Amino acid sequence: MLHTARLPLQDGDLLAAVDLGSNSFHMVVASYVLGQLRVVDRLRETVRMAEGLDRRGGLDPEFRQRALDCLSRFGQRLRDIPPQRVRAIATNTVRRLAAPQSFLMPAESALGHAIEVVAGREEARLIYLGVAHAQRPRDGGLRLVIDIGGGSTECIIGSGFEAIERESLQLGCIASTRRFFENGKLSRKRWKDALAEVTAEFQQFAGTYRALGWDEALGSSGTCKAIGDVCAAMKLTKGAITAEALPQLRDRMLQADRIDAIDLPGLSADRRPIIAGGVLVLEAAFAALGLQRLMVSKAAMREGVLYDMLGRGGVNDPRDVAVAALIQRYGIDNVQAGQVEASALRMFDQVAAAWMLDDDDRVMLARAARLHELGLAIAHSQYHVHGAYVLEHSDISGFSRQQQQFLAALVRTHRRKVPKSAFDALPDRLLATARRNAALLRLAVLLHRSHDTDPIPRLDARADDSSLRLTLDKRWLETRPLLKADLHGEPDDLAGLGIGLRIEAL
Repeated sequence: MLHTARLPLQDGDLLAAVDLGSNSFHMVVASYVLGQLRVVDRLRETVRMAEGLDRRGGLDPEFRQRALDCLSRFGQRLRDIPPQRVRAIATNTVRRLAAPQSFLMPAESALGHAIEVVAGREEARLIYLGVAHAQRPRDGGLRLVIDIGGGSTECIIGSGFEAIERESLQLGCIASTRRFFENGKLSRKRWKDALAEVTAEFQQFAGTYRALGWDEALGSSGTCKAIGDVCAAMKLTKGAITAEALPQLRDRMLQADRIDAIDLPGLSADRRPIIAGGVLVLEAAFAALGLQRLMVSKAAMREGVLYDMLGRGGVNDPRDVAVAALIQRYGIDNVQAGQVEASALRMFDQVAAAWMLDDDDRVMLARAARLHELGLAIAHSQYHVHGAYVLEHSDISGFSRQQQQFLAALVRTHRRKVPKSAFDALPDRLLATARRNAALLRLAVLLHRSHDTDPIPRLDARADDSSLRLTLDKRWLETRPLLKADLHGEPDDLAGLGIGLRIEAL
């Protein structure tokens, strides 16, 4: 299940968001009351998955087991919440795994729910959404949000509840501590060299951000909160982080020559091993962006995930907005796409029960139908390959990596022969659904190859576990020799999806 359709909610229903961060795993459970969310439970465990990640994308068995044990405990709390009201999001460390499925399969079993991997810019959008709902923005004002996680840092400028600019850098408190202070030693020279390198990362987009500007700046997640707490404990601020306070905090920290000797008031023992990388990234952000003051937000991505669940299926669903933007950007023929979509969904509704397809699967098929000709803007030859590549590798708001890979697989296989590797990127739980939706999309595209706008008089689809029977009007089909020839060869092509096809003309 991909959780793409509208989420029907009644007062008292529980929703849950799980955040598999590079430093900590978080879970928040909220009750839906009168259109609002009321948090009823929070769980947090320090897992530090980023520490177990090696340079080849492997995960140390100790950290892997620590993560699975945590997810198993989270799963106990989620046991009575329906799957469509739970979203689990994995971020930077899982993105960087060389073989993510080897972790995700046991992780999903431990949690009892599907886990979505999101790209850095989608993570940024969800972070902004959580912060915006926690600290309601002023009408028309712009705000900057900086989130320093364990493995990455997200910077967002937004207005209202919409993110306008989103960036994600491979700089987090754990990753930067390991990268620049690998043996645990601290020195002013090391700090100066590291700061120059990290500041250069921010300079890539600093000009754009500073030109756009912002009315207020907020920091989210544990690193910014910890630094804000230290600033308050040192009596430098009342909890905010300022351009005057940050250098004093840094100088106090660098009085220690080793990370394990850092002595900062208000800093927890849990945060001490990774605070150096967090302060380094934040100082670079202040320098590159010209920040003077950063307020600290209590909200983060997990709250954004909850609010994103509320918006799914509504008029402002970010995925529908993103699909519409792709249609416009690549000049997709809306009339042709609409015809293919209508026929694909007509067959879907007839076989959904037999193939155990649900509303989420229907929505994904509809989106694939709207986007199946995207690659024509690049080249007619192999346009299905071009379209699949764009869908898999673009930053598309609202979609997880698995959802983009799902769409890409359908577009890749909607014509010509089905390559054996077409569905390799998908987790096993999505394979049957993807292949069945791909079969329906292929047939819908064939039926409308001539771009004929006349209605199809008869289109009856019946299915069992591994086969599909399609019945068409004989007289209508006889007047379309090209379609008849295409359909004649389609059973051989559809075999590549593991589905037998029988076509009847009555």
